[in-house]
Amino acid sequence: MLTTESSSLYNNLDHMSVQEILNSINQEDQTVPSSVQKSIPQIEALVEQIVPRMKRGGRLFYIGAGTSGRLGVVDASECPPTFGVPFDLVVGIIAGGDTAIRKAVENAEDDWNQAWIDLLPYKPTENDTLIGIAASGRTPYVIGGLNKAKEAGLLTGCVVCNDGSPVAKAAEFPVEVVVGPEFLTGSTRMKSGTAQKLVLNMISTSVMIRLGKVKGNKMVDMQMTNEKLVNRAIHMIIDELGVSPDEAESLLEEHGSVRGAIEAVKK
Repeated sequence: MLTTESSSLYNNLDHMSVQEILNSINQEDQTVPSSVQKSIPQIEALVEQIVPRMKRGGRLFYIGAGTSGRLGVVDASECPPTFGVPFDLVVGIIAGGDTAIRKAVENAEDDWNQAWIDLLPYKPTENDTLIGIAASGRTPYVIGGLNKAKEAGLLTGCVVCNDGSPVAKAAEFPVEVVVGPEFLTGSTRMKSGTAQKLVLNMISTSVMIRLGKVKGNKMVDMQMTNEKLVNRAIHMIIDELGVSPDEAESLLEEHGSVRGAIEAVKK
């Protein structure tokens, strides 16, 4: 039996108090970071392959179904505001289309050919990377997409939560994070989903740092889409240049970004 489908370590959940439920979920969640840590060599190998391709103009695509697909969409959608990159540099594609982000689309994950069909409008090239996300590691939508992508010369990776899965076998650089049985048997939106989110954070953040989208420890290319982020940008400039708040605000208005303000003063 797949680890993700194995029976919970807890019984009679419906007879637990709220406190017992919460403490038990929390106890299980604490095992996730150590499981991710064991997979860091796999994550490193994948990132090291992604970066040079993106430096040559490649893009990063995520594909998945259900929770896995939604997590890919979330990570991709947060790259432009965080790192100031184009919206189509990191792209999340979910089985069933954008409708499936909010509402499950019946049988969408069972189509072996649809992922590649969904990718074709983006005109994928050999510099692009496709990462399949699937807790079970057996989603046809993801397996089919990875196989087609390999045939077309794309770099392929995956994030799965079972050992030796078909998805991992279809990817050149698999990341396998085995978190064990879920608190609620088979509910991979829980520990598996948490593990996948942690791994995606690690992949996209490390890639963007290596692409020069971070200076020191600051998001110097972030998009300032609200007052909170404008204030954050002002404080970044103050910290980096030692200027007054008014000077920092003027520099930000003049140059349009934290990077622009800092580089204009330090050039």
